[in-house]
Amino acid sequence: MLKIAVPNKGSLSETAAQMLAEAGYHGRRDPRELVTADPTNNVEFFYLRPRDIATYVGSGALDVGITGRDLLLDSESPATEVAELDFGGSTFRFAAPAGEFSELHQLQGRRVATSYPGLVGAFLAQTNVTATLVKLDGAVESAVRLGVADAVADVVSTGSTLRKAGLEIFGPVILQSTAVLISSGAQSAGADTLLRRLQGVLVARQYVLMDYDVPRAHLDAATAITPGIESPTISPLADPDWVAVRSMVPRAETNLVMDSLWEVGARAILVSPIHAARL
Repeated sequence: MLKIAVPNKGSLSETAAQMLAEAGYHGRRDPRELVTADPTNNVEFFYLRPRDIATYVGSGALDVGITGRDLLLDSESPATEVAELDFGGSTFRFAAPAGEFSELHQLQGRRVATSYPGLVGAFLAQTNVTATLVKLDGAVESAVRLGVADAVADVVSTGSTLRKAGLEIFGPVILQSTAVLISSGAQSAGADTLLRRLQGVLVARQYVLMDYDVPRAHLDAATAITPGIESPTISPLADPDWVAVRSMVPRAETNLVMDSLWEVGARAILVSPIHAARL
């Protein structure tokens, strides 16, 4: 039975659970449950703190897990990243009082507060900067004001939280993080199936099916707009001068593609969601 680690709370938890459900797995119904089995799919789910998942998977106690790339790197676990899951994106940057620093090398010999000492320490080592890391749990914006650090390294979205604390971003991006599927590296029955299913969910979220009718004379122009993944499906209609076309189209481009098809003579253009896929 495949043992899967899933975030039990936090920003990754709800989306991870939803993605597994879309992939056909049956997770917990009670949020207080820590372990639940899905005998139909021959898997067992373990609901853990996101920060602990890489440690459990890296030790081999669990086969695979869903966590953040930042948490994987910060844990220094031997677990390996298998695939990006396209949610939970975040960016890590350095910040300090306005005008205090402008270049990364200026942190040499200074104190940096962070909740990710493994991640930040590895980055500084790669850039040949030696700094003292001050480990804090949770928000680190007050570390400079309270005198325990000269700068901070943390997750940044808009930067508004840092600005409110009198800090400004400087230096290079430390990491672009996202949710990832990680593995212990051991051969596990069902792991390949899990990966294919999750990849199918990503495809279903990123694409739609587009059906339309088009005159045969304009078929080449239309299929150039909707080439599909491998090739569009083309079917004859009762009117020999027309054909029906079905193709996968990137969801974000749906309306632009419909506009372009209309311009080349396509009609009866319909869009349908994709609920599952295997490519």
